[in-house]
Amino acid sequence: MKKTVTVIGLSGSPRRRGNTEQLLDRFLAGASDAGGITEKVVLSTLEYSSCKGCNACHQTGTCIMDDAVRELYDRMLAADCIIISSPIYTMGITAELKSFIDRAHYIWVRHFVLGSHIISPEEKKLRRGYFLSTAGMDQADVFDTAYPMIRALFNILGFTHCAGYLASNMDGYGGITGHPTALDDVYRIGTSAVTGIMAGRPCLELARR
Repeated sequence: MKKTVTVIGLSGSPRRRGNTEQLLDRFLAGASDAGGITEKVVLSTLEYSSCKGCNACHQTGTCIMDDAVRELYDRMLAADCIIISSPIYTMGITAELKSFIDRAHYIWVRHFVLGSHIISPEEKKLRRGYFLSTAGMDQADVFDTAYPMIRALFNILGFTHCAGYLASNMDGYGGITGHPTALDDVYRIGTSAVTGIMAGRPCLELARR
């Protein structure tokens, strides 16, 4: 049984305390109440550059840009659970989050080109990754383009992509606080994430998209 569970939540929204950050806060509250050690990172407060496509990392497995992204990725690689949150803007994740995901290329190189720092399949089963998102529209495919990027990030970092939470029709609800169940739902998911990791159980509900 695992005694310490480290949880890192990443807010990809440029707007502070908006719908997705409120979802993230409730997830982290549930995780904390279950005994997890939680941390929230707001990407819009960090200073970092986009990937330059220089491919220098193909030789070393290290990004030549030494900024907040590298230190954050080190902490995420050591965590037991990570949560990525982003609203949907023009049918996709925010520019802040996309830029951050692109910077993970050097970690992809380590795993899949250089063969170093590999998370074993058994370790990956117990490392949980969740995606939380909101959208103004009530449209069936509004979240679809986000999933390949989120799935790629979890795969690069060695996390299982567990079922997170998607809340559409924010325009209709008047924001996340008008949704009848969303904040309670993500609190329960956060609690379940930590208790499951502590018990050594892989998540049973995987992301389906």
